[in-house]
Amino acid sequence: MFEVLTDSFKSAINKIRFADDEKSLKKALDTLKRALLKADVHHKVVKDLLKVVEIETKAKGVGQLNFLKALKENLEKILTAPGKQGFVFASTPPTKVLMTGLQGSGKTTTTVKLANYLKLRNKKVLIAACDLQRLAAVEQLKQMCEQNEIDLYFDEEQKEPLKIAKDALKKAKDGLYDVLLVDTAGRLAIDEELMQELKGIKDALEPDEIFYVADSLSGQDAVRSANSFKEKIGITGVILSKYDGDSKGGVALGIAKQVEVPLRFIGTGEKVADLELFVPDRIVNRLMGEGDLETLAEKTAAVIDEKKAKAITKKIKKGEFNFNDFLEQMEQMKKLGSMKSLIGMIPGMSGMANQLKDADLENSEEMKKIKAMISSMTKKEREMPSLLNNTRKRRIAAGAGLSQNEVNRFLKQFKNASKMAKKFSGKKGMQDLQNMLAQAKQGGIPR
Repeated sequence: MFEVLTDSFKSAINKIRFADDEKSLKKALDTLKRALLKADVHHKVVKDLLKVVEIETKAKGVGQLNFLKALKENLEKILTAPGKQGFVFASTPPTKVLMTGLQGSGKTTTTVKLANYLKLRNKKVLIAACDLQRLAAVEQLKQMCEQNEIDLYFDEEQKEPLKIAKDALKKAKDGLYDVLLVDTAGRLAIDEELMQELKGIKDALEPDEIFYVADSLSGQDAVRSANSFKEKIGITGVILSKYDGDSKGGVALGIAKQVEVPLRFIGTGEKVADLELFVPDRIVNRLMGEGDLETLAEKTAAVIDEKKAKAITKKIKKGEFNFNDFLEQMEQMKKLGSMKSLIGMIPGMSGMANQLKDADLENSEEMKKIKAMISSMTKKEREMPSLLNNTRKRRIAAGAGLSQNEVNRFLKQFKNASKMAKKFSGKKGMQDLQNMLAQAKQGGIPR
């Protein structure tokens, strides 16, 4: 997500890397200015940032570390707006959230992503389908909620969004739901009819939060429309959608400061799991190429069952990890989101994340072949990989429509991966892994 901005910061910092005079500082600031404007950061935000960074760097002494410190501290200030961070629950459930945005912003998909995010954290969530303007909106919600086992309230006979919202609230209270997410209608542009409909639902539900879903690909238009929604109905937070497709990425740097409403979440991919909490200091670390292990740890903790993880670790230590365990782990990985996003959170690994582009491990040809192979095995073979002799391999290859060489290659990879996992499963292995991460962190800015 942040590769263009991160590269820009690296370029600016390199201008001052081997010199500590005002001339090198000016070169660094000029490079930063061009990069931020090109990334679609608002010119006033850029001007204010550069001014403060210059003053603070000169005050502490021109040099790379002082420049970097001033840049990081002021980027964090820009990204921080007065208000709540993340998702804050009401004192009395259900927490009522109005999801607003223009048509095409990704509002409906983001609503399901947010529901999934909360569900993974053991919250009972109900979505209300109140977007009756877009013909496919309710059907889209039905399909997505069914695929991800999320509860949905809809009424195809009812033509009044306000009545659906009220009925959904009653169901949420009666069903002891923790959160009610109301997917409201959008328009191609802001108009009075849309605002009156939203005001009616707002007055009836008295929501705890009003989130505005902004399409990051629309650049400064996202900022302007967010401001309009703030003025007309009031919003308490912004969720940036489609941020993974925004090669510029500058809208994230300006929206909190320009709208004066906190950025709460960012959509980082097409999968339902690709929604991340927006925490300013963590985002700055990622912009600096220093990764974000805290968010990675939180995502992993929300998805991976601790008891199952311990059981798998025991099996790995004993060398008993089998194909059923492999498939189960792949299902867990799907819940974590895109591989590119995950690798980008590891210090020093943002360069590798960039190379992944839009690689989809789950739907790759290699993964399809692996699933076909495992499906061609008997129950006993899945549980005991050591049983696989040449006769069994030939049968599996024929059943999966593959060559025996492909089967042999996968089995060799599986065996090597199991050995590597066993190596890192003990105390010494964990220490080796921590040392690797510490070395990787040195790949951040500055080196």
